[in-house]
Amino acid sequence: MSVVKINVLTVPAEARERLEERFSNRAGAVESSDGFEWFELLRPVEGTDSYLVYTRWRSEADFEAWQNGQDFARGHAQARSAPEGQGPAATGSSIWSFEVVTQASPRA
Repeated sequence: MSVVKINVLTVPAEARERLEERFSNRAGAVESSDGFEWFELLRPVEGTDSYLVYTRWRSEADFEAWQNGQDFARGHAQARSAPEGQGPAATGSSIWSFEVVTQASPRA
């Protein structure tokens, strides 16, 4: 079964638009990676300032290969090298890791 990685990003209210714009501009950056299965950026609705970046991978090795690859490095370097006031949108980050045990899809 697949593995799921959830990057929990702490994003202040004033940086939310910047974060969402960066993710929409990065479209395609991960989708062609070997073993990639799914991506979602989840916006908090209430009670938290944490965005969730959900990705699903065929295996742990596929995720690690992407994380250690050029596309990952390039995407994260852009935020660090942005002009003053446009740097990283998140003030904190942690990764949650899961294995998919069971799954379901809508019935036809």
